[in-house]
Amino acid sequence: MAKKKAVATNAKRSSGPSPEKKVRPDRDRRVRQADRLARVLRVLELIQSRGRWTTKAIADEIECSERTVYRDLDVLKFAGIPYYREGDQQFVRVRSDFRFPVMTLTDDEVLGLSLAAAITKAPGLDVTAGAVPATRKLAAVSKEKTQELIDDAMRLVSVLDLKLVDHSRHHEAIRTIQLALLQGKQISGLYESPYEPTPVRLKLHPYRLCLIKNAWYVIGTMADEKVPKTFRVARFKTLRMQTELATVPEDFDLRTYFGNAWAVFRGDQSYDIELKFKPTAAKVVTETIWHHTQKASTHKDGSLTLSFQVDGLNEILNWILSWAGQVRVQKPDELKAMFVQALEDAIQMQAMADHV
Repeated sequence: MAKKKAVATNAKRSSGPSPEKKVRPDRDRRVRQADRLARVLRVLELIQSRGRWTTKAIADEIECSERTVYRDLDVLKFAGIPYYREGDQQFVRVRSDFRFPVMTLTDDEVLGLSLAAAITKAPGLDVTAGAVPATRKLAAVSKEKTQELIDDAMRLVSVLDLKLVDHSRHHEAIRTIQLALLQGKQISGLYESPYEPTPVRLKLHPYRLCLIKNAWYVIGTMADEKVPKTFRVARFKTLRMQTELATVPEDFDLRTYFGNAWAVFRGDQSYDIELKFKPTAAKVVTETIWHHTQKASTHKDGSLTLSFQVDGLNEILNWILSWAGQVRVQKPDELKAMFVQALEDAIQMQAMADHV
């Protein structure tokens, strides 16, 4: 009887995890799974190449044990990859006639991919050369109908005359920022600010890379500060990725950071903006969503009132000036005064030029 109680007690103790055993976070488990998947794909890449790969050579190449390589080969076998061993040294190879199943895409998916490739060829958006070659490779392994659709879409769709900042000399800077963001590294470079007499040396913890309005920007904190700032990529004279890790808050949110800024620079005060456009401009101005807070109200005479809630006035003032003669500032009073002053300055400047 005592023996049975002891067995039952031991069984009870062995069932379920020990309360002292630490449960690994879900994030750690995902990282381990990703590492194993990357290793298996690396094994597949090696045995598909023309190299002479034994299990020992593979183990040495990817820095693991031969036992791990055997397990990874079993994974490939279960996935249907037909590898075999060749020669006295038992080189591992994938059968030469094997082809991976072709990805099946709908017409809408093919058109979307082709459109994305066409867009990335436009000046200012051509910051990476990857989209077009990837689309071409997909076409090469697709059905004939899909190949024709991709070729026709990329030939017939174009993006022209975007009013973007010239980034033709800054492709390498954008790529450097992308790699730094992906690897979690700091960046440093010489930055030419319009508010400084000479270029300044910056070292940043990059948070995000984004295209806003007409230019690329990197958001991050300087090495000796805590508040993030916005830097225009085209103003970097030099830029390099550093070996030091970057510190990026996990709760950083781009929309929260920009708030209701009209473009990229957020003012300290929020304003309710109300603008009234003439009937001749009403239809044109509503063809575009200018701001995420935009609200429109059409009047009987065909005129239009646009309202926004904006943090800061300087950026929206420049936009309103482009509609001079077609728009009246209804509120706030501060914006009215700034608008009138800017128009008076422009008239005076033109008058002085005419008298020279």
